[in-house]
Amino acid sequence: MPGALQRPAVVSRVSDLIGRTPLLELATTGTGSRLLLKLEMFNPTGTAKIRMARQMITDAEGRGELRPGGRIVESTSGNTGLGLAVVAAERGYAFTAVVDSHACADKLRAMKALGAELVHVDEDGAGAGELATAAREELAEELARGRDNTVFTEQHNNPSNGVGYHPVAHELHEALDGRLDVLIGAVGTGGALCGTARELRRLIPRFSTVGVEPKGSIAFGGPAHDYYQSGTGTPEGAEIGALVDFALIDEGVKVGDVEAFAACRAVARTGLLIGGSAGGVVHEALTRLPVLPPRTTMVALVNDGGEKYMDSVYDDDWMRERGLLDPAAEREIEELLAKLRGNR
Repeated sequence: MPGALQRPAVVSRVSDLIGRTPLLELATTGTGSRLLLKLEMFNPTGTAKIRMARQMITDAEGRGELRPGGRIVESTSGNTGLGLAVVAAERGYAFTAVVDSHACADKLRAMKALGAELVHVDEDGAGAGELATAAREELAEELARGRDNTVFTEQHNNPSNGVGYHPVAHELHEALDGRLDVLIGAVGTGGALCGTARELRRLIPRFSTVGVEPKGSIAFGGPAHDYYQSGTGTPEGAEIGALVDFALIDEGVKVGDVEAFAACRAVARTGLLIGGSAGGVVHEALTRLPVLPPRTTMVALVNDGGEKYMDSVYDDDWMRERGLLDPAAEREIEELLAKLRGNR
């Protein structure tokens, strides 16, 4: 059956369901170019990051740093923590997630439901509600330092993060018979985009990579300021992670919260819910699709589903209170989508 997922009928662990995520053709042009979405929300926890969470734990075990009964510590805005919580539960580890209140509330509740201990860096204190990546990292390192059988997985600088996405490259190569011209994705830790691109370059030598970060993030330069796209970018005061390999990124661009969230809301009206940072990627991809050379295949990494953002991106009141609700921007994307989808 075309498009069927090649998974075993019965598996023994939730993590056995990771991978083999589908591709959705969102839009095409009259010249035969197409935009395909790699729908990573079909992984357990609804996000790509469970791929690298499993890899980080597996590699720590292989090095003897994590043994039965051990503890995992990580600074997370949510999705990495969800993946670590699943794998920790399966393998009998304790998991401490260091979080801030900028994280989506549903992600925090889900981590707790999966058995994670949540440690807040800003609860009821100064900076509550703000992104606090640097403070989270410092606290996570402190909690793990000197403790036996305790590992700070340190996703921003852990090579296993990038390796965890190598299977994405193989899935794309197999599904597209090697016909991929543009890979576009969000840049946060750098693991998903750069990890996929690194392995994909061994399989498909000639393609371009476009990295997308929020306006206000500092990886691609420009002024720093707050932003609401969760789980992506490098905020002011945080170090650009070692996994952000600029040699693998042919072009780095910025998309603002208004545009990213407008894309989320417009795409939802086609029947698909995507996360906020994925909205930035899709906005950029749709904008450039009409001007691509004929018969170009562009793949956008959609690393997160939208179900976790019902109280934010998809809530009119939340959007309006933050000055992010822009019906005109939504209509612009809807019209572009309608035109491009009419070519299919």
